[in-house]
Amino acid sequence: MASWYPDIEMNDMDMGQASSPRARSSSKMSSGSGPRSCISPSPSCGASFKETGEIKFCISEYKNDAFQMMLLMKRNQMLTDVKLEVGREIFHGHKIVLAAASPYFKAMFTGGLRECEMDTVKLQGFCPTVLAHLLCFMYTGEIVINEMLVCQLLPAATMLQMNHVIEACCSFLEQQLEAGNAIGIANYAQQHGCMELFCKANTFIEQHFTEFYLCLQVSKEEEFLQLSPCQLMNLIKRDELNVPDEKDVYNAVLRWVMHDEDTRQPRMENILQAVRCQYLSPRFLTEQMSNCKLLKRAPACREYLAKIFEDLTLHRPPCQKERKPNAPCVIYIVGGYSNRQSLDTLECYDVEDYSWTQLSRLPVARSGLGAAYLRGIFYAVGGRNILSNGNYHDSNWVDTFNPMTNTWEQRALMNEARNRLGVAVLDGQVYAVGGSNGPRCHNSVEKYDPDDDKWTLVQPMAKARMGVGVVVVNRLMYAVGGYNGENRLNSVECYHPENNKWTYVSPMRIPRSGAGVCCVGNCIFVIGGYDGQHQLCSVEKYNIETDVWTSVPPIRTPRSAMTVSVWDGKIFVMGGYDGNQFLSSVEVYDCSRNEWSESKPLPWGRSGHASASSFHPCLLHGDGR
Repeated sequence: MASWYPDIEMNDMDMGQASSPRARSSSKMSSGSGPRSCISPSPSCGASFKETGEIKFCISEYKNDAFQMMLLMKRNQMLTDVKLEVGREIFHGHKIVLAAASPYFKAMFTGGLRECEMDTVKLQGFCPTVLAHLLCFMYTGEIVINEMLVCQLLPAATMLQMNHVIEACCSFLEQQLEAGNAIGIANYAQQHGCMELFCKANTFIEQHFTEFYLCLQVSKEEEFLQLSPCQLMNLIKRDELNVPDEKDVYNAVLRWVMHDEDTRQPRMENILQAVRCQYLSPRFLTEQMSNCKLLKRAPACREYLAKIFEDLTLHRPPCQKERKPNAPCVIYIVGGYSNRQSLDTLECYDVEDYSWTQLSRLPVARSGLGAAYLRGIFYAVGGRNILSNGNYHDSNWVDTFNPMTNTWEQRALMNEARNRLGVAVLDGQVYAVGGSNGPRCHNSVEKYDPDDDKWTLVQPMAKARMGVGVVVVNRLMYAVGGYNGENRLNSVECYHPENNKWTYVSPMRIPRSGAGVCCVGNCIFVIGGYDGQHQLCSVEKYNIETDVWTSVPPIRTPRSAMTVSVWDGKIFVMGGYDGNQFLSSVEVYDCSRNEWSESKPLPWGRSGHASASSFHPCLLHGDGR
């Protein structure tokens, strides 16, 4: 019977004469006879057939079996050709295995160094236990990592240039990231050149520097208090720091100084300049300058904050830019009107991946409400609850949504029921402006202090306004347009919080109510709305420095009772009513290009809804990581 051989690669060997066993086998198989019909490869053996009649086998267990045998030989000191001496410990091994697994050993044994001929090599800077784990990995490709081992294993693997172990250590440390160790892991990763882990740890620090409702506050951990002045300044200067309120950064600096007051207090002035104090409120600055013991012993710091206070009260534009957190931007949309009734829906839109997510429903359905985002919490204010039978109730309800727990909580009621009101945040307080209660339009205004959970009436506007647009620029609040019960208005009033007074500024070119109002830089944009006869597509903007209105390219679809939100220099105009139907379309204005484009639409059409945007380290009710 003729011999038969599987397809053994022989490219580097002399193939011999054509009458070799391999040639005879191919001849028999091509004629339909020979051993092909007798072969049944085992499950661990893969076979591929070639057009020439050859069969190539791949034994999946071969490499594992071979290395297991080498490990067994190492343990029994069979054919080993090197001994590694670490302290009093001796480890036997095979140079070829060590060189294949570690560029360090490859250079040692093949680079002409004296160790090439040595039977015993002394290694400095290694722990015997760590080297034992690394040698085991070289022979098995497996390693167990724990908290006690990783800090010794990573530098040893780095020295031996064992990239797979380095990656495993970095993956382990990434999984261990938490508020109490993130700074330490970032420093450790930088020391050992693990830049991917360094970046991930820094992202964690930025996203979790302070969180209002989670026990993930890097700024309150011992590692933060141990930072050097230079490290502290580099951290708090970052644009990417995700903080709901700049006073959280300020308070973190005070905690750091008080941890070693005698040494750190002289550095306080320089460090305060790294805090974006122009985004603190005058009330907060006044409290600090009056009551903070540290500031009383630091005249230069008080002078610096006094200058900031002056700039704020004179409403000068901030010379420091706002932070742009290293976290997803989310636009919330709440309530609205569709299918002859008010809605109780809450959705969020991720502007980076263009996705909509349904969240916990509003406790009471309503349209014509206002919304704001303050210190990590989303506010739904006022509105009208319209039932399918046509009955309605105007509300003074205030509900707040916690994104991290996906839950709603009721807050103190407003002094007045308000439908189609304007809502804005000024100096850390929520303002409710105008609106209506039944047929009566309001000129009244009230503000909410979240620390006291209390609403307080402030100076009313000169004119009653429902369907009013409200926006804050440089700590001045503007009430734009609206309906007073008789006419659509083109007038604009400006509120000065220092003297609690409203003043008129230049009027819009077109009277309108139900317009979308927002600000980008020092300009207020007014989009669409209703002039009493038609829904509008016109857009105009107001420059607060020149007190002049100019035209902007119109939106593509006329609409009123929509909502607008701003992110990264772009204005999102969402939903609304065009006079015939409720819209789901979303248009986006790019301020740098001065043009409109379409974006992903709302899940369904609606009007009278409200929106606010924020940043989150995770997309809602996640694990916070």
